[in-house]
Amino acid sequence: MNIQQIRNATIVVQYAGKKFLIDPFLAEKGTYPPFPNSVRQDQNNPLVSLPTSIEEIINVDAVVVTHLHLDHFDDAAKEALPKEIKMFVQNEEDAVEVKKAGFQNIEVLQEATIFEGVQLIKTKGEHGRGEILKLAGLVCGVVFKHQDEKTLYVAGDTVWYEAIQDVIDTHKPEIIVVNGGDNQFLEGGSLVMGKDDIYEVYKAAPNAKIISVHMEAVNHWTLSKEELKSFAEEKGFSKSLSVPEDGESYTF
Repeated sequence: MNIQQIRNATIVVQYAGKKFLIDPFLAEKGTYPPFPNSVRQDQNNPLVSLPTSIEEIINVDAVVVTHLHLDHFDDAAKEALPKEIKMFVQNEEDAVEVKKAGFQNIEVLQEATIFEGVQLIKTKGEHGRGEILKLAGLVCGVVFKHQDEKTLYVAGDTVWYEAIQDVIDTHKPEIIVVNGGDNQFLEGGSLVMGKDDIYEVYKAAPNAKIISVHMEAVNHWTLSKEELKSFAEEKGFSKSLSVPEDGESYTF
């Protein structure tokens, strides 16, 4: 298994001989206006450039879109991806929207989706807590399983809550990718995991390797890579946590 951090939540996963692109956010630096009602209103999104060419990033067997927010599936991705590529989405509503963008080979993730021998299991997520959930909308994560690979859990845009514990207890993932920038608006609290959420993931899966992505790439991030690394040192789980730079990859 090889996991390459591209930018934000965009990663490329090589798993059991197949390549998956997750949450493609492919625009050039500064293409979109800042997310409103949040910090860094003077900075357009994305805040940073892609670490490699779009052609290289989209050279994959399938795409997983956990939800349709701009920083997970943008116009540049819609334009660049081949329209016949296999697209996995969380529900029928998202499938309709992805089809409108011209894609023809769309499948809704289930509890036991199989793609060329790889099991893909849709998992729950909560894109925030309380009132903000209504605005944030539905999201998912995905567990990857294959007899020749360690179990991988890509949690998606979620905070820590009981369903994440359930996924860990049920599937016992050895590798966990979390979205850890503690992105938020000026009101409503965290939309994705902050450092305390990631610490909860570690406590639930102390033997797993945790990779924190979705950091420092869009204007409403509030947790820096350095702060997370320092926190992990302080709490004693830095050996379990990787905080990649864009373009960096890990093999398990």
